Amino acid sequence: MRTALTVLFLLALSLSARAETDRAVYLDLARKGWVYELRTAMWKRKSAVPIRINGRDMAGAALCIVGEPPHPQTRATLEEFGALMREIFGKTLPMRYAGNDLRLCGTGRSIYLRLYSGHAPRRAYNADLKTLDDSYLIGFAPGREYFVLSPAQAQTFFGARGRATHLLVKQPAAPGPTDLESQFFASILVEELYQSFTFGMDILHFDPEIAFASKLEEQPFDMRNLPWDSPVFMRALLRSNPSGLCRFDIFMMHALARAPVDRTNNPDFLSYIDAAFDDLLGKADETVARFAASSLLDRSCALVAN
Repeated sequence: MRTALTVLFLLALSLSARAETDRAVYLDLARKGWVYELRTAMWKRKSAVPIRINGRDMAGAALCIVGEPPHPQTRATLEEFGALMREIFGKTLPMRYAGNDLRLCGTGRSIYLRLYSGHAPRRAYNADLKTLDDSYLIGFAPGREYFVLSPAQAQTFFGARGRATHLLVKQPAAPGPTDLESQFFASILVEELYQSFTFGMDILHFDPEIAFASKLEEQPFDMRNLPWDSPVFMRALLRSNPSGLCRFDIFMMHALARAPVDRTNNPDFLSYIDAAFDDLLGKADETVARFAASSLLDRSCALVAN
């Protein structure tokens, strides 16, 4: 009996220590990914009107797709992400395809997604920015041309008429992509969707000996001279961060959905996470269990033993 009690006591201590480690790691990641100051960049308008960041503001927004029609794999990923948003935020993710012209999307509460395969659609990308500038009065420099810097990128622009989020994501070109291509294209789409709907920022991950805990983490690799379609580039990018969402990422979606704060990029949000940590972790584990078979999750960092 004494041995059994000792084992139970040590197990309780171990679980308690792990819970405190989870709390410390999660709070640190939340601080790095969400508590930030807006940079002065092309996506911040010139006027000094205050900008409010709340990671649940885009829940319920429509997704307007332009460019190429969604590849079947792309559509499956979008539908799974919509199901995850509905599970956590209680709101659907309406989607529609508007052809090649962003102007056909209108100016409702939308996130704009341009899909392409092959070479980066620089001309279409700049046409999209012109349309958004005309609609939201963002204040881009007249005549300036912008470049596509990666196979997937998401940008939020703040204009005098509101906020606009634009995603440019490469998708499979062939009906049957290879396993490597499938993993690569799903990974980059999930990352841009997650960041766009939660306002999470990239988190640099320098130590290769420490396991990833978030899709937002990125281990720096020099891939500037690699063709985006090459297997070498795809493998390098897949090594740079998780292939899907982690337990922490689901945890943060629950925190964003429930936090009683006006802004999620300030310390009050962290205080809420600290106070509600156990409840949020329980909800995250329930969601991970329900979506265990989903391609949205990276099992190496999502299916954490309780």
